[in-house]
Amino acid sequence: MNLTYEKCGDYLMPNLVPDLEPEGEFRKFGLMRKSYLENHRRGIYSGLLLSGELKKHLLMIQEQSEERFDLLVEQMAKREGVTEQLKAQDQMLWVRRMNNIRARAEEIVLNDIIYCL
Repeated sequence: MNLTYEKCGDYLMPNLVPDLEPEGEFRKFGLMRKSYLENHRRGIYSGLLLSGELKKHLLMIQEQSEERFDLLVEQMAKREGVTEQLKAQDQMLWVRRMNNIRARAEEIVLNDIIYCL
């Protein structure tokens, strides 16, 4: 990232627009990581922002989080016997169990990836 400066009164202010940003859109986990860095790890957030690496970092964390979440949900559902057959027999029981599994998987992802340095 090439920093350029703009004169504002007696001060030179850096233009913090990165040259090339990676393609992608933030979803749930990327936005949660950004919020965590902004509010609890201000130095890391500022460093990533100034170096132009923030979006790349957030997209990488988002991808890792989504992959881990999907894997955990699949593994937990298989281990607990939450199958399509259960869905056909008792749909409300299937929904309750899947919601429970998804909540636990999300909590694991948050603790292991999002709220980790």
